[in-house]
Amino acid sequence: MVAVVLAQMSDRDNHMGDGWWWLMGVGWLLFLAFIGFLAYLLVRHVTEARAQPGRSSAEDLLAERLARGEIDEEEYRRRRDALRG
Repeated sequence: MVAVVLAQMSDRDNHMGDGWWWLMGVGWLLFLAFIGFLAYLLVRHVTEARAQPGRSSAEDLLAERLARGEIDEEEYRRRRDALRG
């Protein structure tokens, strides 16, 4: 058993000694970057799903204008219905 461990530690077969070791490192970096990108997409999807569904930013702006008193309730309803189609 000790002989097997020592043989692997000394790397007598020279598996990665031909200059290809850097390719494995680059492959791992690309793999980790891909995993990070997938995690980013997942977090972005979850946070966007928690946003207020059914209300667009135009409706938010319209509601703010109503709250500030810039438009009355009739104007608000007319414009909201126009936005919703």
